[in-house]
Amino acid sequence: MANPNQFRVARTADVFQDDGRMKGRDQALTVFDSCTHIECFTFEEHLPHISAEQIQDTQGILVWSPWVDKQTLATPNDLLVVSRLGVGYDKVDVDACTQADVAVFIAVGAVDRPIAEATVGWMIALGHHVLAKDRLSRNGQWSESFNYIGKELRDRTLGTVGLGGIARELIRLLGTFKMNKPIAFDPFLDPLVAQELGVELVELDELMKRADFVSVHCPLSDQTRGLIGSSQLELMQPHAYLINTARGGIVDEQALYDALKSNQIAGAAIDTFVDEPFTQPPIFSDLENVLLAPHAIGVTDELMRDMGNAAGQAILDLSLGRRPSKGAVNPEVFDRPGFQEKWHRLRVGN
Repeated sequence: MANPNQFRVARTADVFQDDGRMKGRDQALTVFDSCTHIECFTFEEHLPHISAEQIQDTQGILVWSPWVDKQTLATPNDLLVVSRLGVGYDKVDVDACTQADVAVFIAVGAVDRPIAEATVGWMIALGHHVLAKDRLSRNGQWSESFNYIGKELRDRTLGTVGLGGIARELIRLLGTFKMNKPIAFDPFLDPLVAQELGVELVELDELMKRADFVSVHCPLSDQTRGLIGSSQLELMQPHAYLINTARGGIVDEQALYDALKSNQIAGAAIDTFVDEPFTQPPIFSDLENVLLAPHAIGVTDELMRDMGNAAGQAILDLSLGRRPSKGAVNPEVFDRPGFQEKWHRLRVGN
């Protein structure tokens, strides 16, 4: 039985690097600093799937990368909330959490600016052949520089796959570059919202045909897995680029590799992969027209701070009996009698 005066919050062990240093700063610690009722600790070991044993006597979990699945929730006991240090939740079995009367939260808004800013950087780097020109300089190949004449963002068309917070921030940041009106594919978005944002909603095939830069900003789900494959890539213009900062699996990696290898498209920038983390170079590493990052292109001090604060605030609010204002993935859990009973019993100050 939980201590009525304490709310125990666990962090997954992978918030620390192998040498014991924390990955970034804060990670919700500042949110809990003045909260004497919060007891925050770290799991003793990192497991790919959080075990049922790890969550015993725990009311909240701050999750970095492990899976939360049915085995995790075999005996949920007093677990009330899972809060992701991020916005993706493809590794969380949301239905299983709901059935176990566990709320799931993500750090809404925390990644919008850093990922959008990194995407702008990659668009410029791709268009100006930054990687190729860097290699020319390092190899003393000055005379070859005019083989890599770049393209500005001016008069180009951005197409976003998904029009959530990151895509909207990206469009806002690009507002000074005199690009064409942005286009987006998002079948779940109210067309009036897109109109207010100054974005033209189109079908995916039309986006792939028209966009000079295709930027992927949708979650990975059963509906989006393999969304962009060989048939979609074949629609892209030969001077166009694809950027994926969302999730591996949305874009068919072999199809993208083939398109890049044959110069069917001009290039790509990839931050997320199907198999993560990897210790061997991915198939793209032998290509000259691709930029790669280990799911970290948008990781900044500001992102780590804001992500931790957002994830921690959701847990803090619940511990005090307040319903968090944003970030709930399964809001229907609040209507479940089992969740209400658990929440009433665990909130501090009853």
